Amino acid sequence: MTRLVVFGGTGDLTGRYLLPGLAALFDTGHLDEHFRLICADMKEWDDARFHDWVADRLDRHAANFSPAARASVAAAARYRQADIRNPREVAGAIAGDGPLVVYLALPPALFPLALDTLGAAGLPAGSRLVLEKPFGEDLASAEALNRRLADLLPEQSVFRVDHFLAMTTVQNVLGSRLANRVFESVWNSTHIEKVEIVWDETLTLEDRAGYYDTVGALEDMVQNHLLQLLCLIAMEPPITLSERDLRDRKVDVLRSIHTLTDDDIRRCTRRARYSAGTIGDRQVPSYRDERGVDPSRGTETFTEIDLTIDNWRWSGTTFTMRTGKALGADHKEVAVHFRPVPQRPFRPDTTTPNVLRFGLEPESLTLALTVVGAAVDALVPLTMTTPVQPSDLPAYGRLLLNVLNGDPALSIRADEAEQAWRVVTPVISAWSRGVVPLEEYPAGSSGPDDHLPEPARDEPH
Repeated sequence: MTRLVVFGGTGDLTGRYLLPGLAALFDTGHLDEHFRLICADMKEWDDARFHDWVADRLDRHAANFSPAARASVAAAARYRQADIRNPREVAGAIAGDGPLVVYLALPPALFPLALDTLGAAGLPAGSRLVLEKPFGEDLASAEALNRRLADLLPEQSVFRVDHFLAMTTVQNVLGSRLANRVFESVWNSTHIEKVEIVWDETLTLEDRAGYYDTVGALEDMVQNHLLQLLCLIAMEPPITLSERDLRDRKVDVLRSIHTLTDDDIRRCTRRARYSAGTIGDRQVPSYRDERGVDPSRGTETFTEIDLTIDNWRWSGTTFTMRTGKALGADHKEVAVHFRPVPQRPFRPDTTTPNVLRFGLEPESLTLALTVVGAAVDALVPLTMTTPVQPSDLPAYGRLLLNVLNGDPALSIRADEAEQAWRVVTPVISAWSRGVVPLEEYPAGSSGPDDHLPEPARDEPH
């Protein structure tokens, strides 16, 4: 595909991620002068203002790519004023010879309307459609959205994207598991007590109330990103890494996750939002006072949820997913905690279980082993850290390349999207009924006082 039309083409997603992703593709020779980018939006911009905006976003977010690559993106970009509710204007934006890729960089609430308008405008045969997360608002809406998509395009032409799947370290989870006999032989509940999937960030709302205040931490991070990581950690080894085998195994995991009852949700979930505080030298207002926030919604900015998987491999292992905004430190990792050894010849308090950590940002792989000598009465941790080699493409560069090449391995299949909502919809329902109280934590803190403690950081010896 050599033609990409982005609706929401002057939004934050386009400027922060898609333009740099395209710059990376030009820089690595995956795109040439035949490629065209059409950014469609409702703003009444002329060409000069649009190209000033493109240049500014490339300078901000793509400075690590060559000037030639940035110039190629600017040369390929065109602006088209179009209202996604107007079939005539949408038809004008997608007009041209042959099939194209349409990218909906829009608020998810607009997806049903956008699909109806695209159907009325008429997509050329062979075109592809990309939708950002979250896909729907609950299980029922995801099912309805899938039915709309099936009327518009065949499933292989639909890309429900999640850039987490294109991150180098996420890919490394699979490599570490499936290419190492040492890890795979103990990758089960007999040896692994718990897995923590953590995405804590100092980032606050950052003028995204229009989106974030309608979804919150559970839908923004857990329902798609963190559940995707859980699938890669917990799935059975696929026969190949082709899109069918990989996605079949991920769906198996989602189908096996225990369905939470109200009692489970009281015991295994937490939600909170940040109050005023200080992050570094920055004063942060409370979430309820952020511009564009409706306090009556009770939107959470922190959530923690424990899940179990009802299958042979993982019965008895707890999977904890935690994410929060406006916290005191960025902490983004997958931590695999192994069980204690069954018999210890040393004093019981001198040994701690081993931990395997996949650092997500920054990218790293750490194996912490406990070594205790027979004559030593102290814990001697051995920590090995190996930085992960950065990819030549950022996550959105790889994602865009797969879409342009028609490879859906890094996108989410229809049944996978529905199964992910099956997991979290009972939580959404219970929270809306007040089953779990909405707590508060000061911005710049580690979250609610009694949330799961951050794993100990052993110093290397």
